[in-house]
Amino acid sequence: MEHKEEFNYDQVKAHLSKVDNFRVVSEVFKQLGDTSRVRIFWLLCHHEACVLDISEMMEMSSPAVSHHLRPLKNSGLIVSHRIGKEVFYKAADTEQSVLLHKMIEKVMEITCPN
Repeated sequence: MEHKEEFNYDQVKAHLSKVDNFRVVSEVFKQLGDTSRVRIFWLLCHHEACVLDISEMMEMSSPAVSHHLRPLKNSGLIVSHRIGKEVFYKAADTEQSVLLHKMIEKVMEITCPN
């Protein structure tokens, strides 16, 4: 592989010294370290849903789904809002979520359903 740019040691070292930035990336990927969590995140990229709907689509119990929603929400990948007694979840409208969504679909070679 040919590099068109010259290696800038000082610039690379400066980026490497920003450990907190790398920590954020590591935490996001840690949240997606579970197959069920990736599946739930991908679902919520396409459809806003409550725990019962997610449970049905995932063929998982409601407590299991709730267990996976908590870290996704804490990491900022999904957001929620309440309508009456029901809480609905969807992927956050952030650059991070959009990039992860695209990455999942690129790796899996799938496209968004209509």
